[in-house]
Amino acid sequence: MTRLKTLSEINKMKQAGKILAACHQEIKKRIQPGISTLEIDAFAEQFLLDHGATPEQKGYRGRVMDYPYATCASINEMVCHGFPSKEPLKEGDIVTIDMVVNLDGWLADSAWSYAVGKVSEQADNLLKDTKESLYIGIEQAKIGNRIGDISHAIQVFGESKGYGVVREFSGHGIGKHIHEAPDVPHFGKAGFGPRIKEGMVFTIEPMLNLGTAHCYVEDDGWQAKTFDGKWSAQYEHTIAITKDGPMILTDQDHL
Repeated sequence: MTRLKTLSEINKMKQAGKILAACHQEIKKRIQPGISTLEIDAFAEQFLLDHGATPEQKGYRGRVMDYPYATCASINEMVCHGFPSKEPLKEGDIVTIDMVVNLDGWLADSAWSYAVGKVSEQADNLLKDTKESLYIGIEQAKIGNRIGDISHAIQVFGESKGYGVVREFSGHGIGKHIHEAPDVPHFGKAGFGPRIKEGMVFTIEPMLNLGTAHCYVEDDGWQAKTFDGKWSAQYEHTIAITKDGPMILTDQDHL
């Protein structure tokens, strides 16, 4: 059952979202060839602690093991849930940093893909188009619409650009727990799925691939890669449904 949030609860999540957005802005300054995603992970965890927050996914229980890091760091063909590593980022890579912030028990979730130095035109277009697909989905997150309207809008846009739209992972409700109802797929039929209501809070987090839409999860139970080895990007916001339209709780543009 989807738990609707009060305005007071949404404001608490917005405060978590502000910390998360500010952390992403600082990460952007640090993304360059030679830095490792393990260094980025250590920076992000300390940033959250310095702002009175904690990384919610650290210790989150998966199918095989607890997740051991403050962030997920997914490079190139890694679709999502990549482990931070000591391997330095290289010129031309793309990397997605995903994190969930806990502030006083309330959560916010946002992933952002970054270019490492100068990237190819194809990679640059992938980043731009994936980001655009996120905002196309957010436009459909209005009272009276259905979740399928979000899903369909993202799928139509992504496939019109020639990308594979990932099916295996979806957005999700969020509040005091990382994963709540409803699920928010990034493919589907308009007019289907749960009705969008005031007080809903959920993530929209499309993943677009340069090749096939399909991916597989490694034996660790976390790291997902594209089947064909082609690159993937992801952008994610946590949004709240209000009578005035969708409110982006992890907005980086209006801090």
